[in-house]
Amino acid sequence: MDVKAAIKAVKQGQISPVYLLYGTEKYQMNEFVSLLVEQTISKEERDFALVHYDLAETPLQEVIEEAEMLPFMVPRKLILVQDAAVFTAGKDYAKVEHRVESLLEYMKNPAEYSVLVFMVNQEKLDERKKVVKAIKSDGMLLSFMPLGSEDLLKWVGKKAKEHGCALEEGAAEIIIRNAGTQLQTLAAEIDKLCLYAGRGGVIRAETADQLIARSMEQNVFALVEDIANLRIDRALAIFYELLKQKEEPIKIAALIARQFRIILQVKDLAGQSYSQHQIASQLGLHPYAVKIAGEQARKFQAAQLKQILSRLGTLDYEMKTGAIDKVLGLELFLLKLAA
Repeated sequence: MDVKAAIKAVKQGQISPVYLLYGTEKYQMNEFVSLLVEQTISKEERDFALVHYDLAETPLQEVIEEAEMLPFMVPRKLILVQDAAVFTAGKDYAKVEHRVESLLEYMKNPAEYSVLVFMVNQEKLDERKKVVKAIKSDGMLLSFMPLGSEDLLKWVGKKAKEHGCALEEGAAEIIIRNAGTQLQTLAAEIDKLCLYAGRGGVIRAETADQLIARSMEQNVFALVEDIANLRIDRALAIFYELLKQKEEPIKIAALIARQFRIILQVKDLAGQSYSQHQIASQLGLHPYAVKIAGEQARKFQAAQLKQILSRLGTLDYEMKTGAIDKVLGLELFLLKLAA
């Protein structure tokens, strides 16, 4: 079952006795846990019904004992378990000894009054392990991975609607490009924009661009975007703004090189018929970043990208050895790109 189906089931009161949540998208995972709390425990019962454990400090068998123990003064309890490394590959260097068979036994006859929720903030589980197979077949295994580019745009629009405001065409793109792809950050920025627009108001692309402060990485991302579209005046304006913010030119050059390296890698993998999600997984990037890099890649030949990276390598050496003034060196690099 996917996350959408699981959310629908929870809202209908169909609660699984055991959940295993994994993935790198913590915001969505926390939203799902909040929904479980709302649907299973009333506010006045939460002091007694909500139990937290960390497997870095507590043996798994103690968590199972808690699940089997009758709840005190409440009809049902929700047990949230963090750092569930027993479900992942590799060695577990924790000092706590876990008896995984205790969970396997528990799953054969889970308590009706307990809901166990294990949370693993990692991209993959070790599906060779018996416990993972058992939860996959008898419990509820849910993956919380970064949204695809189109889903991310829809998510931004949905969040704005929840706050009672609408987005002008193109505003969602600006919000993501300025704020980045982390859902927690995006949610905060959308909240701010909707407060500015007012209930029933419209968030315009220009407003989003003015109100969302870009991080260093997002500024470099925009700078490369301007270079790709031959908007050298705007690229230089971003560069000078970064200098005003006391950013180190060598660091700026390194981030520019990183972005061009990503563009070249995306171009190469796309040429081998890799999908957007496959490229994202291969390079460890968000699918939206891959989408934008793919759009930028179409504006360069592979040979051009290699030449740009070679120039950046030479520039890095000259800046670090004092052969050229750091600011002047970057200015000349940007002007040569425009030419």
